Amino acid sequence: MSHAPSPAGHSRVTPARPVAPAVGSVRRPATGRGGRGVCGGTALVTGASSGIGAAVARRLAAEGGWRLVLNGRDVTRLEQVARQVSATAFAADLTRPGADRRLTEHVLGEVGAVDLLVAGAGVGWAGDFVGMPHASIEEVVNVDLLSTVHLVRTVLPHMVAAGSGRVVLIGSLAGSVGVRGEAVYSAAKAALAAFADALRYELRGSGVGVSLVVPGVVDTPFFDRRGAPYQRSRPRPVPAERVADAVWTAVRRGKDEVYVPGWLRLPIRVRGTTPGLYRRLAAHFG
Repeated sequence: MSHAPSPAGHSRVTPARPVAPAVGSVRRPATGRGGRGVCGGTALVTGASSGIGAAVARRLAAEGGWRLVLNGRDVTRLEQVARQVSATAFAADLTRPGADRRLTEHVLGEVGAVDLLVAGAGVGWAGDFVGMPHASIEEVVNVDLLSTVHLVRTVLPHMVAAGSGRVVLIGSLAGSVGVRGEAVYSAAKAALAAFADALRYELRGSGVGVSLVVPGVVDTPFFDRRGAPYQRSRPRPVPAERVADAVWTAVRRGKDEVYVPGWLRLPIRVRGTTPGLYRRLAAHFG
């Protein structure tokens, strides 16, 4: 319900190396107690070919103090974004076996550390679940959940060893309340939210923080690629840059969760306190 990366391309890993800032020009990350806030260093952003991931890359570049490594599946678009922000591009389909390891090794080989991981890749599919093709189920679960979990598993030991860092996961309102016609997407994003919570508890005291950014509807190519346009009058789509602002808030302030827009906390609270009422309203209004 929130965002999407570039459409899937080939599985070949295609590193591209635009001019990036010299290592000496990037200040080392500054973190507070318990990983509360990261001020600079090396940031790895996935899903950066377009949409939220590309907006996050631009926001981090504008803030300064970051050396950026961008990942996506659309080689041409990824390299365009990388050139705009003076980043290193590493095109790869993270659903392919071993792609997470190759990406992590590339980043560590380039700069020796990952101080921030923003997992922005995601795909959707719209329609009744009984009509959803098996291949689409596999793609949504693999892209939205499994590839992110595997990448975090590969990157995280290096952050823990350094005693600092932050992982930012891009969730969705659909993962908090469920959305009609997006059953598998809702399930994958709900699992991602639970993963963020569990990982946060596990990493307590390690210096590594975990943030979940929860957008509602975002104005990206997501809806074109999921097979159906967005047709509801509410909530209105927000620009991807607004989600990038929320990511920066999570990074700078070390926040556990950020909702975009902030009023999305209301339906989530209604569902949590009076689930029966929420379900009746959701069934009526869709």
